[in-house]
Amino acid sequence: AHAAALSHLLPHFHLSVQSGCTRTLHRMRRRYTAERVLENMARAREKIPGLTFSADIIVGFPGETEEDFEGTLDMLEKVRYDMIFSFIYSPREGTPAAKMEQVPHEVSTARFERMLKLQNAISDEKNERFVGRTMRILAEGESKTDPDMLTGRGDCVRPIHFRAPKEKIGSFVDVKITGAETFCMHGEMI
Repeated sequence: AHAAALSHLLPHFHLSVQSGCTRTLHRMRRRYTAERVLENMARAREKIPGLTFSADIIVGFPGETEEDFEGTLDMLEKVRYDMIFSFIYSPREGTPAAKMEQVPHEVSTARFERMLKLQNAISDEKNERFVGRTMRILAEGESKTDPDMLTGRGDCVRPIHFRAPKEKIGSFVDVKITGAETFCMHGEMI
């Protein structure tokens, strides 16, 4: 009965992970470790078939070393997030972190680019698995870039763009996925 009650939900978790390095997490005053995050995610994937994850990741938090940053890259490889929301740390006046030794901007920027390159490759690979599949999509509204297209979401966390009459907004429609990009998918309403 419990699984049936949740069957209408998308099997997806968004986590505010912030870093793949326990040392950095402790400096951020987080009460969890990178190892614990990985254990919990593995346990959740065992219990929920098809579970996907997205996460918030910060690069260049004060005191972050190359080894610390490599821990974050390692976590991206292990977890294989469907997508991440990533940021370069910027100090906020009045916070404890603003008084810590800052990572040079050029170092943070270079690390950020390396992380995005890795994550975009993972996202592309994960998105490709949907091409050719038909999904039930909630038509959420017009595409921001093409008013003749609708945008919705289905079994993935990416927006899916497809051509359909505007009357379908707010309804579920079946869409065959015809293409995948890093940040979205394309499909045809069936």
